Amino acid sequence: MHIVITGATGNVGTSVIEALAEDPTVTSVLGLARRLPKWQAPKTQWAQADVTRDDLAPHLRGADALVHLAWLFQPTHDPVATWRSNVGGSIRVFAAAAEAGVRTLVYASSVGAYSPGPKDRPVDESWPTHGWPTAGYTREKAYVERVLDTFERDERDIRVVRLRPGFIFKRESAAEQRRLFAGPLLLNGLARPGLIPAVPDLAGLRFQALHSADAGEAYRLAVTRDVRGAFNLAADPVIDAEQLAELLGARTVTVRTAPLRAALATAWQLHLLPASPHLFDAVLRLPIMDVTRARTELGWSPRHSALDAIRAFLDGLRQGAGLDTPPLTPDAGGPWRLREFLTGIGHRP
Repeated sequence: MHIVITGATGNVGTSVIEALAEDPTVTSVLGLARRLPKWQAPKTQWAQADVTRDDLAPHLRGADALVHLAWLFQPTHDPVATWRSNVGGSIRVFAAAAEAGVRTLVYASSVGAYSPGPKDRPVDESWPTHGWPTAGYTREKAYVERVLDTFERDERDIRVVRLRPGFIFKRESAAEQRRLFAGPLLLNGLARPGLIPAVPDLAGLRFQALHSADAGEAYRLAVTRDVRGAFNLAADPVIDAEQLAELLGARTVTVRTAPLRAALATAWQLHLLPASPHLFDAVLRLPIMDVTRARTELGWSPRHSALDAIRAFLDGLRQGAGLDTPPLTPDAGGPWRLREFLTGIGHRP
């Protein structure tokens, strides 16, 4: 099998490549990215392509499957830019796949595509996918789900799989995720146990996570097995304030949501924090997902717990870990993280 991956140099893309490299049925992988990496992997070649403007069909001809991971998280202060990349880019990718005759399309959806849901019981893949309307990330994920509904109706010969994971972490993604969501003001050393004194215990602070290697395995299975439709992906346990506090050697403190959100909104408006307060709103409303279908139909079972995934991220943050790809390199922010400050936190990519 020949597999093409968009967004192949990031947190999930590198893990998908590693998983596919171990599969004897996969003969070759083409990784598409806006910026070419120095990192090399077995069976993998690279090509430079931007999903918003380049002709993608030539890269896809002859592919047995396409894994669409490309996604822009920043700039949160320019929702038109993220919409153009995430929604417009996805529409272009899907159209190119149909033009090139690709027979399998695996799309990286997210728990963020789901409408607000319960925290005390899991929901399956039939839960509505309308996102949280004010958060760009969830709004865009939900819209692409509607695009795929139409695509599946019109392109019946293409097998479409949607993977909806929780929060994905690995050691090598720590620097990237710190830049995208916490910004340059977060010191890596604060990830050491005992240096953060307290974790806020907020109403709705329960979420699911998984290790990037387990996400990569799920994509491998989605590519190589004859399955269709949506699959929730998450590892146990569900993470709450108490578990975060234990990981950080901290205590929990009950905090009202409104004052904390106001502080986050002020920091975001002042470009001190890249993650928008609207994403904070969405996270507190995400449902807890039932992963039964992934286990029984996809044959997927995570090797790492959700706590293992977060531990790997924290270890990577402490050690300044990364990978030699443009998104994952720990040096992307420049000396003293000056490039992050100069480009505008949460403002420009």
